[in-house]
Amino acid sequence: MSNTVPTTPNARFTKEQRLLTPTAFREVFDAPERKLHQSHLMAFVRTNTHEQPRVGMAITKRKVPTAVTRNLIKRQIREQFRVKAFSLENKDVVFIIKNSVKGLSNKELKTEINNIFKKIEKK
Repeated sequence: MSNTVPTTPNARFTKEQRLLTPTAFREVFDAPERKLHQSHLMAFVRTNTHEQPRVGMAITKRKVPTAVTRNLIKRQIREQFRVKAFSLENKDVVFIIKNSVKGLSNKELKTEINNIFKKIEKK
């Protein structure tokens, strides 16, 4: 066994990386710096005063009626955020569903989420 340090940072999803309070969501919704669109998803982005990026999700029952699908979307967003968080700056990102995701495959959903994170990283 060698004592080498892994080249990738510790990719964990902690409670500090979540938007938890209605006030935190309201700050992002009221004055976003950017709005990033995909065909089914939209993200509001705003710089925060914390030392790390944070993510929130507003996945409504009206747009995604089944709990199984809502939870699947949330898991996909959290996983992609966990992987990309080390390359993001101190941003708050809130995802919402624009259009129904009925008929959207997991691969297509993952691609849309990744496209949004790529746009955030570019700026």
